[in-house]
Amino acid sequence: MRILLVEDDPLLGDGLRSGLRQLGFQVDWVRAGDAAERELRAGSYAAAVLDLGLPMKGGLDVLAAARSQSITTPVLILTARDAIADRIRGLDLGADDYVAKPVDLHELAARLRALVRRAHGKPQERLQLGGVSLDPAARAVTRDGVDVVLAQREFDLLHVLMLNQGRVLSREQLQQRLYRWGEEVDSNAVDVHIHHLRRKLGQELIQTVRGVGYVLARGASRQ
Repeated sequence: MRILLVEDDPLLGDGLRSGLRQLGFQVDWVRAGDAAERELRAGSYAAAVLDLGLPMKGGLDVLAAARSQSITTPVLILTARDAIADRIRGLDLGADDYVAKPVDLHELAARLRALVRRAHGKPQERLQLGGVSLDPAARAVTRDGVDVVLAQREFDLLHVLMLNQGRVLSREQLQQRLYRWGEEVDSNAVDVHIHHLRRKLGQELIQTVRGVGYVLARGASRQ
């Protein structure tokens, strides 16, 4: 799950980036409001963590601009400000949630998972399709009740596909959701991960739509 972190404090930003990566998130970190606005326009993030006190352009202005451009990326406000008015204004401008500093890393991760889940219309934390079950918090997958060991990218790819059940995603879209800035990505990386998922979870779980991309089969059988 690829997340945009917008925080100008170098120590806090580095700590949040490192901690969220350890919890399985792919994190891109920017420190200024104008950079955050550009990244949000890219549209490849599952969610954003947005500080309010930013240089160049304040967090509330970034949020207002994003929503005025119909950018629907879920946004969690992260701020040290105690004034209720700031929180109310942020929510009224289109923020989806907020957390006050100092923030508990595990709470932040849980809130991000909830935002992404709701954005995709998934009321339950655990995602299910046929005999395959995925628990984002535990980063665990089972098939017909049996634990299945997946590599990190395999898990992340399955998570993206299960959040988007019924929607065909291209290789480029999948790469954007799986990899951070600056990571070297082989041209066939997604295809390799798909191959491994099919081997571990059943050949019919993931369908190839020729010339378009991949989609989870709605009626995937238990092989």
